[in-house]
This record gives sequence, C-alpha cells and structure tokens, in this order.
Amino acid sequence: MMTEEQTVTEKIISDAMANPSPAKSMGDPGITPLSPSHTQQSDTDQVQSQLSFVVVVAIDFGTTSSGYAYAFTKEPECIHTMRRWEGGDPGVSNQKTPTTILLTPDRKFHSFGYAARDFYHDLDPSESKHWLYLEKFKMKLHTTANLSIDTDLHAANGKRVKALDIFAYALAFFKEQALKELSDQTGGDFDNNDVRWVITVPAIWKMPAKQFMREAAYKSGLVSRENPEQLIIALEPEAASIYCRKLRLHQMVDLGTKTTQNGLSPTDNVGSGMTQVSSGHAKEHVRRNRQSRTFLVENVIGELWSELEEGDRYVVVDCGGGTVDLTVHQIRLPEGHLKELYKASGGPYGSIGIDYEFEKLLCKIFGQDFIDQFKIKRPAAWVDLMIAFESRKRAAAPDRTNPLNINLPFSFIDYYKKFRGHSVEHALRKSNVDFVKWSSQGMLRMSPDAMNSLFKPTIDHIIQHLTELFEKPEVSDIKFLFLVGGFAESPLLQQAVQNMLQGRSRIIIPHDVGLTILKGAVLFGLDPSVIKVRRSPLTYGVGVLNRFMEGKHPPEKLLVKDGTRWCTDVFDTFIAADQSVALGEMVKRSYTPAKPSQQVIVIHVYCSEKDSVGFISEPGVRKCGTLRLDVSGTESTAPRREIQTLMQFGDTEIRAMAVDVSTGRTVKASIDFLSH
Repeated sequence: MMTEEQTVTEKIISDAMANPSPAKSMGDPGITPLSPSHTQQSDTDQVQSQLSFVVVVAIDFGTTSSGYAYAFTKEPECIHTMRRWEGGDPGVSNQKTPTTILLTPDRKFHSFGYAARDFYHDLDPSESKHWLYLEKFKMKLHTTANLSIDTDLHAANGKRVKALDIFAYALAFFKEQALKELSDQTGGDFDNNDVRWVITVPAIWKMPAKQFMREAAYKSGLVSRENPEQLIIALEPEAASIYCRKLRLHQMVDLGTKTTQNGLSPTDNVGSGMTQVSSGHAKEHVRRNRQSRTFLVENVIGELWSELEEGDRYVVVDCGGGTVDLTVHQIRLPEGHLKELYKASGGPYGSIGIDYEFEKLLCKIFGQDFIDQFKIKRPAAWVDLMIAFESRKRAAAPDRTNPLNINLPFSFIDYYKKFRGHSVEHALRKSNVDFVKWSSQGMLRMSPDAMNSLFKPTIDHIIQHLTELFEKPEVSDIKFLFLVGGFAESPLLQQAVQNMLQGRSRIIIPHDVGLTILKGAVLFGLDPSVIKVRRSPLTYGVGVLNRFMEGKHPPEKLLVKDGTRWCTDVFDTFIAADQSVALGEMVKRSYTPAKPSQQVIVIHVYCSEKDSVGFISEPGVRKCGTLRLDVSGTESTAPRREIQTLMQFGDTEIRAMAVDVSTGRTVKASIDFLSH
C-alpha cells in the first residue's frame, strides 16, 4: 500500500510488497490512517429499520436451558413466552427446555431438549452408543482460545462433531418451533421475513464467540447473510437490565425486607410463593399470571424505577448455568435510557461449576478411571445421575439440616461391581469422604454441609468478583443489585451476596428470574437504541508506520525507505479498553491501495486488555481480526484513491463500512474475528 510522498499526514502507508519492515514478519504491512476522527451518527436511521418487522422473537440459548419469547410490534407491552414443553423434571419449572441435542448415528438432527433427553435415555445401550448426544456445549464458545468455524465438540459417546453444525441445528429447531406457534396464533403461514430475531449471549463473550453465533444463525436459515440486520445479538445482563426497569412491586422479591431466608422453608422454590403484596387481590393476580404465558409489561415505568433518579447506578448480576456476568448501568432521564459505567466483567462461574464439583466428588469416591469409563460406556445412565443431582442441587439451602438423597442408577451400581469387583457400598465405606453415606434404599446420602461445599468454589468466585467490582471508583453508590438468571434462585448464593453487600445496596430478585433475560431480550429487539452508551471491553487498533522521531521511538523499530525514516509497528488505537462509546459513534480512518489494480485491502486488527498500547509487538497485544475492504470495481481516474473506513464500536457487535471518497461509492467492508 503506497501513498505519494508529499502527503500532508505525518503517518504513511508503506508498500507491502517492497518493504522488509519488521512488521512484515508479523504478517502485517505497516499501514496508516490519513484522517483519524470520531463522528456521532444520529439514531434516526435505526428507528426506521425497526418498523418493518411484525414480531420480535428472542432466543435465550443458555448453557443448561433454553427458550424463546416473542412480542408483536403492534402490541409491544405484551410478551408471550413459548408453549410448555413436553417432558420436564420433577421440581424444575419447565418454561425453558434443557439445552440438549440428539443426532442420529448418521449425524442428522433428531431432537432437542426434553425430547432429545428422553429418547436418548430410552435407547438400548448397544444402540445408544452410536447416537450423538450433546449437552452444556455452549461453554465451548467461551473457553476455546482460537475459536474458528471448524471448532469441534465432543458428544457423550466421545465422538467429535462440528460446533457450528450443532449450534445451527439448535437455532433451526427454535426457528421452526417459533414459526409454528406464530402461524397458529395468526392463523396462516407466518413468514420468517416478518420476524426480527434476537439471540442472547453473555456480555463477557469476546467478539469471535458473538460472530460464531451469527454464523450459526446464517447456517441455520434463521436469517440470511444478505440481510444481517434481521438478527440482533443481545447481551444477557443488558436484556435483564431492560426488563428489571419494568418491574412492579408484586413481580419481585426485595431481599432486604425479608429475613435472610426470604421467610421460605428450604423446600420452596424462589418465585413460587414469594409475594410482597399483602392484599389477596394482588396475590390472586400474580397466581393467575403465572399460569398464563403472556406477560404484560406496563408502559409506565415500574414502581421500583420511579425511585430511581437521574444518574442513579445499579448493578445487574446475571448468574446463569455457564457464566456469571456483571454489568453496571446508570439511568439517563427523562426517557430512562441506560448508560454502561464499567466494562462487563465476570467469568465461567455458572451453576455447572457445582456439577463439576459433584463429578470430582464421585471421582474421589469411586475413582477417576471408573467415572471416565462409565460416562463413555453408559452415557444415558450418566445423564440420569446428573438429572437426579440437579433436583437435589435445587434443594440446597443455608439452614437445611436433613440430608439430601441422590438416586444412583442401577447400571451405575451394576457397572461398578463389574469394574472393581466390589460394591458401591464398600467403596463408600473405604473412601475417606465421611459426609457422603450409603443409604439402604440404594442412594447416596449427602449431609447438607457436603452439598454446600460443592457450591462453595463457584459462589466464592462470584463473591470475589463482586467484591472487586464494588472496589472500583466507577462502582460507588450502587442503589440496587438485581440478581437474575437461573442460578439466582439459589438461596445459598442469595445469602452469600447479602453477606458481602452488608446492606450497601438493595438486592432485588425478579419473580420469574429464569425468564428475565428472555423477556428483556424481546424488549431490546423492539427498541435496540435503549442502551445509549457502552464501554469497550478491549483496546482495538491496527499497526501503522509513523515518522521516526529520535529519542521517542526505539531504534530497533527504525525503517529507512527512499531516504525517509519510519517507525514500524506503531499501534494506532481505534478505541481503548473501558472507553465509553455512544451508540452510532464511528471511528474513521482512511486507507489507500498500494497499486491502482489492487482488488482487496486486508488490514490486521489487534487488541489488548491494556488501555494504552504503543506498539503491536508489546506483550499482551494479539492479532484478533481482519478488516477486509473489497475495492474491486471502484477503480477511478483519480490520481490517488482514498477509502474511508467507518467502524462502529458502540453496539453489541463491531461493524465496519467504507466509502471510496473520490466517487462516493460504497465499498464492501467486513470485519472478521473468527480465526481461519
């Protein structure tokens, strides 16, 4: 890439071909912006695009359970959650279905959710080992360092499948279910083009994982690549935040006004009997509403919200199956727009951490070798055991005194005897785990302390994170803490959060805490511009050449070209970590093709957790994506072509557009974060 020497800017784009610059060794020609600037774009064009959809359907694709909800744009205050699912577990409300998927032995989609679990469970073991069953696979997108289109997942029988296929099958399943329900509602074939789809992801997910979800949506036929704005990626805690503003007093529990235990017996489930309103009429209203699948979100702002004033801050703690996400929001009145005060934080501390602890406990008692074998050889029985554990997990509470019994499947007892030559009972007596006993009915009997100790590592992580967050200067004077997500139902977690906060903020738990995100995601799809300011999670930029300055630039970065002295590898910052970005705000840069005949300009994008970066070669700076400008067909007679690139960082996804300045024509621009 070459510009003429007499360019006004002090920075210049070098010729990638003839240039042995140190940057070249990193696979990156030095490139350089001609005009760095930020512009603000008005929100008006975003409003227009919303009106063309008839309905917004949000899919909450969770680690442990999933579901969808929808609202028609003509009656936005009416949110419908999906039909009840067939199947279901005792003691677990089944508004959502387990995130489990079953493929036939020839890798075709068979079923999803309870249906997949039940069918897999009923297969003969000799058959089931050929079927591919997957659960809790969403975490792979968070934990894979170099996520790509080709990332694999492992099914229960140990076989590998492409992650993209699995995610696409799941989204196709939800598309079919939702369109079927919408067709029944409207009495005709419902057209997918009339739907705006919203998919929720954790806020702490990096760009590759978000882009992966979008690729899966394209593959599943949810939306087409030609029409990307039909799909919005929503951040889970943001969705929760949007919904929590609408809460009425009878739709939530304020932990501060209750005893620590919320006045519940440990067997009660949160959201079943807790109503703060004393009048029988209101209780009746709540009970009626719980039966129905339609939630009225009154257009008036919730009563809780009326206590919030301009500038008030609150924290949303979204505790899901896989991740915990913490978001800090501030209110901007009069419209009640939201502004993010601190970049999203959290980590993989969801409730499946407790399942891992249980698995570790089983390994300690029965031996890792046995458990590994059992999972591969008797996958359906293993699933059964985890379901039994799940319902006992939900019965854990701080003041519980009676033990919890977990059914061991017959094939566990049987296979163990074959494997070891002695009984499960013998193993328990022999192991030094004294708080797990064998009950004569063929169950593992865990003391409440044993169960609580399985929760401890996960809850400790969450509390540590919250403690660190509350120490940040941006996070002082927090009025409310909203506890949402499925794991928020856990009395152990509630108590730990209360003990940590010591009354510094009011803790609010919405009633249908597992559906909070789903409903908020629908509201977000109806009006994506409600969150006006976000914080960038990372610093993004590109490598450029600058004029070499003695004393300022390190000598090893010096490059002399045609008698001019350049400094290579300079990091040109687009946006810094934790910098606030308004919705629609653009970062502008101009690039020039090296040769008139060049068809494509490829620019490497680098990122870092640090907020100030000098060079792309610094530790902690990594190449995270590529910006591609397709300049074919924009050839012009102008002596020098300038391609102006606009990048948007204020939304839930990073977007790029570009224009050929001399002709005013749009240049196809794309920014890609999935490693190939």
